[in-house]
Amino acid sequence: MTEFDPIVMIVDDDPSVRRSTERLIRSTGLNVRTFASAGEFLDHPRPAGPACLVLDVRMPGLSGMDLQRELTQAAVHIPIIFVTGHGDIPLTVRAMKAGAVEFLTKPFRSRSLLEAVHAAVERDRLAQKARSETEELRQRYEQLTPREREVMSLVVAGLLNKQVAGELATTERTIKFHRAHIMQKMRAESLAGLVRMAESLEISGPGGSHPR
Repeated sequence: MTEFDPIVMIVDDDPSVRRSTERLIRSTGLNVRTFASAGEFLDHPRPAGPACLVLDVRMPGLSGMDLQRELTQAAVHIPIIFVTGHGDIPLTVRAMKAGAVEFLTKPFRSRSLLEAVHAAVERDRLAQKARSETEELRQRYEQLTPREREVMSLVVAGLLNKQVAGELATTERTIKFHRAHIMQKMRAESLAGLVRMAESLEISGPGGSHPR
C-alpha cells in the first residue's frame, strides 16, 4: 500500500475560525485544506491518504450534520470532528451515533482539538490499511476456481481432507491437490492463516458465501 501524507480538512463558514484552526493544526506538521462551505468540500475528491474532517455544525446551506449524512450515504469513510458554539447533548449524541469521533464545543482547548485530530488521522490510517488488505485478499480469492472456493469453505470450517472429499464426492488426493493450490493462491502459510483470511472476507459455511 502506497503511503500518503495525512491531511486535515477544515469546513467552517467563518474565515477567522478557518485561519486560526489551520494555523494551529499546521503547527504540528500536518497538511491542511480549508473549505468555506459543505458544498465546496463536496466538490473536491476525498484525499488518497489518511485524513480527518474538522467540521462546523451550523453553516448556511448544508449544515455539518447534513454533510455527515451525505458522506455516509455516499460510503465515503472519513473521521469527523465536530466543532460548534451551539452544542447540546441530543445533538452530540446524534453526531456520535452517526460515526463522529469527537464533538467539541467552542471555546475548546487547542490541546483538545489537536489530540482529537491526531487520534482521528491514526484511526483513518488503520482503517485504510485494513480496507486495502481486505481488497488484496478479495482479489486473491477471485483467482480461485469455483471448486477451490468450495474446498476452501469446507477446510476453514474445520473439516479434514477425507471429510471434504466425502462432502464433494471426490477423492482425498484431489482435495489435497486443491488445498495446495488454495494455500498458494491465497498466500497462506498455515491453516490458521487461511482461516483468518476467510474471516476477513466473511466466507462461511459449505460453499462459501461470496465475500463482501
